[in-house]
Amino acid sequence: MSLNPAAPAGGPLPEPQRFHDVEAAKAYLLAQGVGYVLAQFVDIHGVAKAKSMPVAHLETMLKEGAGFAGFAIWGVGIEPHGPDFMAVGDLKTLSLVPWQPGLARMVCEGHVHGEPWPCDSRVALRQQIARLSARGWTLFTGLEPEFSLLRRGVGGTLEPCDPSDTLAKPCYDYKGLSRTRVFLERLSDAMRKVGIDVYQIDHEDANGQFELNYTYADCLTSADHFIFFKMAASEIAHELGLVCSFMPKPFANRPGNGMHMHLSIGDGKRNLFQDKDDPRGLELSTLAYHFLGGLLAHAPALTALCAPTVNSYKRLVVGRSLTGATWAPAYISYGDNNRSSMVRIPKGRLELRLPDGSANPYLATAAVIAAGLDGIERQLDPGAPRNVNLYDWSEAQLKEAGIGLLPQNLSAALDALEADPVVRGALGPLAGEFLKLKRMEWLEYMRHVSDWEVKTYLEFF
Repeated sequence: MSLNPAAPAGGPLPEPQRFHDVEAAKAYLLAQGVGYVLAQFVDIHGVAKAKSMPVAHLETMLKEGAGFAGFAIWGVGIEPHGPDFMAVGDLKTLSLVPWQPGLARMVCEGHVHGEPWPCDSRVALRQQIARLSARGWTLFTGLEPEFSLLRRGVGGTLEPCDPSDTLAKPCYDYKGLSRTRVFLERLSDAMRKVGIDVYQIDHEDANGQFELNYTYADCLTSADHFIFFKMAASEIAHELGLVCSFMPKPFANRPGNGMHMHLSIGDGKRNLFQDKDDPRGLELSTLAYHFLGGLLAHAPALTALCAPTVNSYKRLVVGRSLTGATWAPAYISYGDNNRSSMVRIPKGRLELRLPDGSANPYLATAAVIAAGLDGIERQLDPGAPRNVNLYDWSEAQLKEAGIGLLPQNLSAALDALEADPVVRGALGPLAGEFLKLKRMEWLEYMRHVSDWEVKTYLEFF
């Protein structure tokens, strides 16, 4: 890694470009030296997929879409003999790709036979957003991506990118932050150059673990920004000979990578989740408490979408890590400024701490909307907040308090999703695709013989 960081962006953010006319968009791109545009969408895992198209064919991307063989994409429900999956661009999302000069990106949604395809996860989120819009509401989310910045050591083993990052409790460590400035500032500058306001960067509580915080937005835009962030992080790291991983739990004895989701609902005038006269002192409105009640009631099913990998459940564990806390929830609960709860309340909004770095942000957000709206419609009461360190509570104490345990493996979470008509129903046919693929993932995992098993059992008997 170079020792000389790129000059920080600093100064005011550029205004994001907003185009309503394809010719104006083409003229802007050509003036910026852009020759190609990525028609970008995600598969069911939330992994970015794309085709590159010359700027001259931008109108085709907007009207007909870029064509893909549907069977080649995870989870879109198209067989080898089925129709093409057409990625139709959303012009409002057109932006430069600052880490690759000459390239732009447009977020696309899947269409089949000219209609939005229900097995596209952005389409699924739009359907849930429409339920909010019918009430005059907008869900705003702020996503907090944690990630591990690693390098390959001798024999290909992965280790923190900075060999001196070895503290037992490295959170907020100046040296750990300073020695990775090259990557962190390039990543921050890439986000800021397209109008995404990065407002703080820190070293997290695992060696080689970092977090960039950027400004919240409406939930669809937030999901688009999260995918852009992952695209930037992975490619900038690759250019520097590093690996940027959003794997939930890359090291067994260290905290994992979360994607905490801050939530509020607005009506265009105010935050409907905020009530400064809340007798509980959390500044939450009745609407917010009902939404929260829905999150808690559907927590087991939400876990499948928010923690969707086998590895996710190495993060959502009961107990501690080497640093003193996992920083991840294990219990279905909420509390004031309580980071041992599934939902933390940072005054006037909700912080769902369940999602991790492997979550598809569109699917996770769609599931959250469905759960929250069910809580509102049924006026669910979340009960009293728990403002204690739940990591210290015994199983008996938790049971007496009526605090449930989140699913402790992927199979249990999938069972919960399958049994939950509200969350499963919100995803439509995507739920079946998700369950099918994730059941296969679990089966492959259960058949895998790990190094631990060989070391433990090979000569034991």
